[in-house]
Order: sequence, then C-alpha cells, then structure tokens
Amino acid sequence: MGVGGCLALPWRCLVVLCLRLLFLVPAGVPVRSGDATFPKAMDNVTVRQGESATLRCTVDDRVTRVAWLNRSTILYAGNDKWSIDNRVVILSNTKTQYSIKIHNVDVYDEGPYTCSVQTDNHPKTSRVHLIVQVPPQIVNISSDITVNEGSSVTLMCLAFGRPEPTVTWRHLSGKGQGFVSEDEYLEITGITREQSGEYECSAVNDVAVPDVRKVKVTVNYPPYISNAKNTGASVGQKGILQCEASAVPVAEFQWFKEDTRLANGLEGVRIESKGRLSTLTFFNVSEKDYGNYTCVATNKLGNTNASIILYGPGAVHDGGNAASRVGAGLCLWATLLARLLLDF
Repeated sequence: MGVGGCLALPWRCLVVLCLRLLFLVPAGVPVRSGDATFPKAMDNVTVRQGESATLRCTVDDRVTRVAWLNRSTILYAGNDKWSIDNRVVILSNTKTQYSIKIHNVDVYDEGPYTCSVQTDNHPKTSRVHLIVQVPPQIVNISSDITVNEGSSVTLMCLAFGRPEPTVTWRHLSGKGQGFVSEDEYLEITGITREQSGEYECSAVNDVAVPDVRKVKVTVNYPPYISNAKNTGASVGQKGILQCEASAVPVAEFQWFKEDTRLANGLEGVRIESKGRLSTLTFFNVSEKDYGNYTCVATNKLGNTNASIILYGPGAVHDGGNAASRVGAGLCLWATLLARLLLDF
C-alpha cells in the first residue's frame, strides 16, 4: 500500500501503517539476552499444547513506546490491544517490564514474537521464539486382522506429535514382550501360528506419557493332534479315550471304529467335544468295545486323524500315540517276513 493510498483511508488504517513502519525493523541480528541494549526479550519459550505461554520483555525508563508483534501482526501497542484473539492478554507494562500471556496455546501459535520499542527516537527490537510441544497421539492404526498361516501381513501405526514421536511395535506373546521393529509399518512375511496374538504400537516423544494401542492378529492353521493315548479298561468299568487337537478355527471332532462313525448316545457311548479336547466315554465296557478307534479333527483349512486303542487288562500296549504302535507293528511283520524268506 502506498503513502497516498494510506492518506485516503480512515485514520485507524493510517495509525496501523505508521506503527508497522515504526516497529518492523528489517530483519537483522536481534538483541540477545547478553546485550546491554534495550529491549531484552526472553530466550526461547517452550510450552505444551493447551498450556499458557508468557512472553516478557525487559525495558527501561528511556522507552517511550512499546509493542508486541507476531510476525507482521501487532498484538499489543502499549496497553492497547490490536489482536482480536481473546487468548492474548497483557500482563504488565511498567518502566522495567513489558509482558503478554497467550492462553491455551496451540501449534499454530508457534513461531517468532518481537518486542519492539521506541527509545530516543530510535526503534529497537528483540525476538523470542515460541516452541509448542504436542504429546504423542496415534491417529491411525490397523484394525484386528485374521489371516491364514503363511500369509504376509502389514500393520500400520501413524502417530502425530511435536517433536515427531518414535513409533515402536512389540509382540505381546505368552513368553513376554518381544521387540519387533521401530517403524510405523510392521511387515511380517510368511506368518506362523507362533506369531499370532496382540501387537502393541507405542508412540513416544518425551512430552507426555506414550500413546499405546493394540492390534490383534489371528492366524488360522489346520488341525494338529497333540495328544491321543491308548487307554486300558476292565469289562464292566468306565473307559475314556481322549483326543486333543490344536487348530484355528477350533477343530470339529468325529470318532470312528473301523469304518463306522460313532454317534453320541448310541451303543452305550458318549462323545463330548469342548475347545481343543474331545472325549469318547464307555459307561460299561464290554469285550466288543475293545479295539482300534480313530479320532478325526477338521476345520476349514484341513483335517488330521489319530488311532487310539481301548484295551483290556493284560493286553500288550505301548501307552503312546497309535502312530508309534502302528510303526512297531510294521517292524514286527517285516521281521517275520524276513525270517520266512530265509527259511526258503
């Protein structure tokens, strides 16, 4: 705006223009706190978002005019408020100090503030920089996810803060907190069932307590029978066969004797399946109940089975998984066959 344009405007516009010409000294070396020249502003002021910031400027009795500016905007000129922001208030305007306060500071308040004075007809300035710190905040994070074993998984955790927060991923497994990575994105290639569980994202910048969020990763895998032991029972007594299978989703169980599927409640047996465990109960064992049974565990990813023997008193058994019993039987038949061949 030219001088002629200013003269054509109302008197308030002229005053504003003149004040800016008076106080806005070209940017050079600001007065530092060690200089003997007035004014003397504070060193850099650091506050957290939402707190109040006080900006002080030391003056003396030679000062005739004072003002606080934020960049090119006049906040206060003497006791007169020029800013329309009701968060900005004057604290003191004395012969020794000129200070203002900004309530409920936000990030857009950060930047340089200038204390400008007129003394002995010479304008002088001192600058202070307001630094606004913001606690860490996770603004976007992956939702809980379910994948099949062997798939690749990418988890995202985006955080904001000033200074910029450090983002860390940890796997909260049954063995404790395992460090995974220090990055916003966590990539897992060929995920295994052991890598399922909760993953914790933590954003830290030392301004306030870390912001922590969790993501649950469920890994589907086909059934695996972990426990199936042969069991002995006397005639007339109760006998129980157990079959335990790990699987996600949880496996469904079926029981067979030879090629016949067993039904709950028929032929004096009861089948109960709960979680990982299925039991086949004989309430009154008879001779016909002895023999080989097959437990089949199935979910949408596949199935597996194991053979379990119910035997009577005095019967030879290995007490272990039927697979080892079958292996031992095959070895026995191979030995007998070899001897027969040698006899010929």
